[in-house]
Amino acid sequence: MTTQKTILVTGASRGIGLLTAKVLATRGHKVYAGMRDVSGRNKEAADTLVAFSNEVAGGIEPIELDVTVDVACEAAIAKIEAAQPLDALVNNAGVMPVGLTEAFSLDQAKELFDVNLYGIIRMSRAALSHMRPRKSGLIINLSSAAGRFGMPFFGLYCSSKWAMEAYCEALHYELEPFGIESILVEPSGHGTDLVTTSPAPNDTTRVQEYGDLAKGRDRLLGMFQGMFDQGDTSTDANNVAERIADLVEMDAPRPIRTQVGHDMGVTAVNEAVAPIQAELIKGLKPVYMGEM
Repeated sequence: MTTQKTILVTGASRGIGLLTAKVLATRGHKVYAGMRDVSGRNKEAADTLVAFSNEVAGGIEPIELDVTVDVACEAAIAKIEAAQPLDALVNNAGVMPVGLTEAFSLDQAKELFDVNLYGIIRMSRAALSHMRPRKSGLIINLSSAAGRFGMPFFGLYCSSKWAMEAYCEALHYELEPFGIESILVEPSGHGTDLVTTSPAPNDTTRVQEYGDLAKGRDRLLGMFQGMFDQGDTSTDANNVAERIADLVEMDAPRPIRTQVGHDMGVTAVNEAVAPIQAELIKGLKPVYMGEM
């Protein structure tokens, strides 16, 4: 029987976050489902998760959390730690803007990075201040196939995922002496509401200047939605939730990167880069570890 673990999942009011909370609870774990406005706009999602947890082996407790607010991140971690040590943090909260890259304003870019990158930084820092003294812990970060490729109309999204991949991998090496792992999950397209809630660029003048090419956003989103509507098991978001749960229960060392869904060449990129990265770390490690 798997040992029960205490896990915080961010962005758990919908999509992969909600599914992950359910899968982990079904497997007997104690899950804190982080979301904004628990007693307001997300009350229905919170109530649904609590009702679900009453029927399975584990438990789910919704917890107020906005990953764009420093004190909210610290408060959520402190509340959990006051009850029991946090074993794993799943950094899932994210936004996926789609559209002409030039037409997204700087303010929109800042808002995106505040969630997709700075949210991970805030949550990781809050959790690690407790994990490091214990020399135990796991941080799972939801990246994307977009974290390994640059794609048209996904310029901002790819940028945020590339940045978080670098941050999370650097943490992976730095946390090794503490017995803590920072790892990445790289899903391809899966059927969640990211497609239907995708922010569009707000500089409409620049959008219009691209002419017919500006329709690329709707064409791409339509392509993805059509793929999801076919109900192919490879695009079922539960696959991502199950893989996250597998990683939580896996013994260390875990893979730094785990690809889920249509490969899109991600595995080939990861396998090609891995030996180069390993050689780089091999050369740097004696320096930063003070072994020279």
